[in-house]
Amino acid sequence: MQDKAADYDLVVIGAGINGAGIARDAATRGMRTLLLEKADIGGGTTSWSSRLIHGGLRYLEYAEIPLVFESLRERRLLQTLAPHLVKRLRLSIPIYSHGRRSRLIIRLGMIAYDLLSIGKSVPRHRMLSRDEMLALLPGLNADNLVGGAQYYDAQLRYAERLVVENVFAAHAAGAEVRTYSPVIGINVARGKLRSIEYADEKTGEEIEVTTRMAVNAAGPWVDRVLATVNREMPQFMGGTKGSHIVVDEFDSAPQDALYVEARSDGRPFFIIPWNRQILIGTTDIRYSGDPRDAVATEEEVEYLLEETNHVFPTAQLSKADVNYAYAGVRPLPKQKKGPESAITRKHIIEKHRLRANGLVSVIGGKLTTYRNLSEQVVDYAARKLGMNDARCLTDEVPLPGANGINTARRMLEKIPALSDDGRERLVDVYGGRAAAIADRAFATPELAEALDDGGTILAAEVGFAIEEEFAHTLVDILHRRMMIGLDAGHGAEVHAEVARLAAPYLDWSPQGIAEQIRQLEEYNRRLQVGSGP
Repeated sequence: MQDKAADYDLVVIGAGINGAGIARDAATRGMRTLLLEKADIGGGTTSWSSRLIHGGLRYLEYAEIPLVFESLRERRLLQTLAPHLVKRLRLSIPIYSHGRRSRLIIRLGMIAYDLLSIGKSVPRHRMLSRDEMLALLPGLNADNLVGGAQYYDAQLRYAERLVVENVFAAHAAGAEVRTYSPVIGINVARGKLRSIEYADEKTGEEIEVTTRMAVNAAGPWVDRVLATVNREMPQFMGGTKGSHIVVDEFDSAPQDALYVEARSDGRPFFIIPWNRQILIGTTDIRYSGDPRDAVATEEEVEYLLEETNHVFPTAQLSKADVNYAYAGVRPLPKQKKGPESAITRKHIIEKHRLRANGLVSVIGGKLTTYRNLSEQVVDYAARKLGMNDARCLTDEVPLPGANGINTARRMLEKIPALSDDGRERLVDVYGGRAAAIADRAFATPELAEALDDGGTILAAEVGFAIEEEFAHTLVDILHRRMMIGLDAGHGAEVHAEVARLAAPYLDWSPQGIAEQIRQLEEYNRRLQVGSGP
């Protein structure tokens, strides 16, 4: 490998969940690490998931047993290492006589799921009769219903926060973090990686750094990053688009999550209580455009509404009931033939030994298994760099917000402007790190004020997002730090006040504030039904 005098041991390209996890693991092993992200951390595919930490029950149909086993192990670990973010979730599966999956098949799948959950932290499955299902879900369509199954997985309400905490932990361990810094060149000489060039969009500067290794963890943008290499590189990606809709709780809405077989095409989809709303999805459609342009089409929205109305006939949902819709592109390997659902969800660590030795690309990867994927990538890097002495710690060291949660609660109780719901919201979003927000409020009386009438949003959160969590825009702050951008109205009532509080930290002029609000409104419009083709 290259001379150890290089600027970095490892440059990680992409700060979605995989890149964030890799950077954290590498930094905690003592590698000089640089994390580059062309936009905001967690702003790509990670933000547009179904927000589940699950074993992949459906993967059993395609005999991906090792993937299910890995996923279930990681689910158990994340419930321990990030208990403030990853919560147990009970799911029910209605079984109909006309369904593609019979009661016997589902029961066998449930048994296999339990057997693979070695050391599981959730109860075993239960098979339910028709009457038990209707008692549990009174609004459920009873026509041809023969029974159901009930099992447990986990929910990650705010996937964005999992990324933020990994990046924060990476930075605390010594990693440098550069957001809004797209890679514009990967330089290879005599078959070996030499340097990475990136643009700092905040200053307009173009910067070149030398590195001993680099990991391309750009998700569905992997091929676009490889296109910046100064020699021809193969293409690997063949992503599929998954869309979701978010509606208010409706008449007969379930208190538990549902995993349902769609009547029209037999594809399983979820109906999940989430963020005081109902999250419905997802679709699975091959996609070849820029992943950042992916939106939920009206056809996909209609599909999800019709299927939900079939499951809960009294819901009578229409497009007018959709608070917003979103879509993301799964970073899957290229596979031209066969159904989208059959494309493997296993990750691939592509080592470009012949064309660009020292550069590695991550293809695929699930939210659930990001930690194990990161460990595998950094294990490989450690071998290549001769740094085998430092072992992985991410399977035993909790994420930052997992520590001091009770202390944070006690501190928040001393802020009169916060309601009970507000205190719980802060703990749900920040975990024990909410204590640092309370400290800011104690130090500056203006920051101890609530921004909303319900006393749930604290002024001190704004500066915390910028100074501690790498936020640079109003969209970053509201959608991926404070998380109020995911509410039904995207937190519209506090937009102006959040911008006012952010301005001194980011040197926004009055015109700059107006531009930030315009960009936020444009971002939110893309989440509205009818914004796509």
